[in-house]
Amino acid sequence: MTRLPDEPLPSVTRRAALAGLLMVGASALGTAMIPTRRMADRRGPFRLADAIPLRFRGWEVDARARGIVVNPQTEALLKRLYTETLERTYVRGPGERIMLSIAYGADQSDVSLQMHYPEVCYPAQGFQLNERREDVLDLPMGRLPVRRLETVFSTTRHEPVTYWTVIGDELTMSSMDKRLAEIRHGLRGEIVDGMLVRVSSISPRTEDAFALQDQFIRDMLLSLTTADRRRLAALP
Repeated sequence: MTRLPDEPLPSVTRRAALAGLLMVGASALGTAMIPTRRMADRRGPFRLADAIPLRFRGWEVDARARGIVVNPQTEALLKRLYTETLERTYVRGPGERIMLSIAYGADQSDVSLQMHYPEVCYPAQGFQLNERREDVLDLPMGRLPVRRLETVFSTTRHEPVTYWTVIGDELTMSSMDKRLAEIRHGLRGEIVDGMLVRVSSISPRTEDAFALQDQFIRDMLLSLTTADRRRLAALP
């Protein structure tokens, strides 16, 4: 048989067909690996206001403290970013006051809806960020990695901050940790949720403030149910 001048060689045709099959397979695999199940739906109903007690281990909510907690974003942005937020001020004894802020997002797959971190939000509200470091709290139920911030507003309001984040069911301390957690859950077809827990207090004595915050965190986590503690801090 005489081959026409513009007819491809048989080997070239086979390679092109194989490449086409691989492209189709890769596309199908990519589609199959797109997460479709929301962890938030699998876990069931969850309300921050119900999960965190109003009173525990000597701490109680100060009902007069409305407006004391500093919002890291405007109310409109908070509603867009997060499924639910909780802000409370707790008191225990003279001069012991802790501000608690929790933000929960049911879907962390959308970049535009992912959580915003305090070291970005505080400076955006006019605070100066003097120091940032990582630490670990040794708790009865395990070790909790946290991040410490030293912030000050207008040279007079010193607000040390302790916070941590949970992505899916994993504690994360960096953007790389967060991305790896999203990938691990994504390979199982899960759309992860995210939790950011922030504790702060107004005090120029930074280390004393962090010590009080640590005590508050221990007391709060010990007061939660096992299921709520897992969601809030990925601890048993």
